[in-house]
Amino acid sequence: MKPQILWNYFLEILKIPHGSGNEEQLRNYIIDIAKQHNLDYSVDKVGNLLIKKSATKGYETRKTVVLQSHLDMVCEKNSDVVFDFEKDPIQHEIVDGWMKAKGTTLGADNGIGVATQLAILTSKNIEHGNIECLFTIEEETGLTGAFGLEPNWLKAEILLNLDSESDGIFCMGCAGGIDTEVTIPYTLEKVPNDFKFYEISVKGLLGGHSGDDINKGRENAIKLCSRMLLAGIREFGLKLNHFKGGNLSNAIPREATAKIAIPAEKSTDFENYVKDFYALVKKELPLTEPNVAIELQPVELFTNILPDKETENLVKVLTAVPHGVIRMATDIPNFVETSTNLASIDMENDEILIKTSQRSSVESRKHEVAGQVASTFQLIGARTKHGTGYPGWTPNVNSPILKIILDAYKRLYNKEGQALAIHAGLECGVISEKYPDMDMVSYGPNMYGIHSPDERVEIASVERFWGLTLEILKNIPEN
Repeated sequence: MKPQILWNYFLEILKIPHGSGNEEQLRNYIIDIAKQHNLDYSVDKVGNLLIKKSATKGYETRKTVVLQSHLDMVCEKNSDVVFDFEKDPIQHEIVDGWMKAKGTTLGADNGIGVATQLAILTSKNIEHGNIECLFTIEEETGLTGAFGLEPNWLKAEILLNLDSESDGIFCMGCAGGIDTEVTIPYTLEKVPNDFKFYEISVKGLLGGHSGDDINKGRENAIKLCSRMLLAGIREFGLKLNHFKGGNLSNAIPREATAKIAIPAEKSTDFENYVKDFYALVKKELPLTEPNVAIELQPVELFTNILPDKETENLVKVLTAVPHGVIRMATDIPNFVETSTNLASIDMENDEILIKTSQRSSVESRKHEVAGQVASTFQLIGARTKHGTGYPGWTPNVNSPILKIILDAYKRLYNKEGQALAIHAGLECGVISEKYPDMDMVSYGPNMYGIHSPDERVEIASVERFWGLTLEILKNIPEN
């Protein structure tokens, strides 16, 4: 795999736990590398790391460039995989030219960017001007590092964000986002006599990034499970003990499970209903969800259930709350303007906790859909709160660094690159507020299935990404 230096660093990164909020070990690993190569480094008050490397001979008068990526990764795994993201190294494999993990996220988002920075910082034969390498923290859970940046810490005039996922597509703008959390208190009562007990599971869905993949027709496991539960309530007298689905606000839920009780005299009919519903779903989703699975398993007796009214309200509101694309952009063809993701549900400590996230490239629309989601849950008396959110990044079609990148890509690979805005949050939006005069572009190699255990990175595209980055650094203009 080429370049060897980049892949060597990435394989080392896979050995180091670095989920959001747990980046210290990886940061210390990078600091050790900086010390070994006599590179200046500093850590700010929130935990971001900045390393500086002086220009090579003949490039001293070029503009300073900051290469930027985030230290943290999304920690997702399949339910049947035993894995501790705080201790275990990522187990990778190579399949048909792609690197992926075994049942977990890989962390190529943004480990490939981190490895690229380390390869550039430690290489002796790369031509470049003065470089700053910025490693931010907790990008995946709220852009904490970007929000914590001090306005005068960076001295660069150009920023290359190494956190995009499509070879030949160069991001010049992104959506802003906000999270909406919902809390519903609940009580329990005794299960009546003559009931049978089951666990119903939805699994095998593709999931994916709640921004990049929201327009691909992928099913939401919580929505699909709620659809079954609603029919179970109406037709079979279903009672609910527990409902859990999804995990992270920036991932489309792939799995959901519910523990339920069915009157014994209707249990056979309910089992047949689930079989028929599964067959129906397979017909509905043959292309978008080819591996969808719905399972119904008998479980041991449990003694408590939600009261009927609380169960009905919960299932109805999960069915009613919007999920997916809300509005397409009017000024950019085939571009999602506004969306919302019903991300997760869990029940513990007498409360149901539901997480959702909203995105839009129009600030007012972002708040509108967040209000729509909150209002839907408030109809059943739920408590809702919005996160602080993060801003979008306004596209600059006249960006000088964008032109340099597009010219370099055409020169190297004899094909045109594309400059686009994306329906996902990038740290560029926050950084551009703190450094409004900084010229920036985001790009990266081909990655698919990020934020899910299907995450994979194309090996050949990493080599192209590396070659392009070196060509960009060679062609940074004079200061």
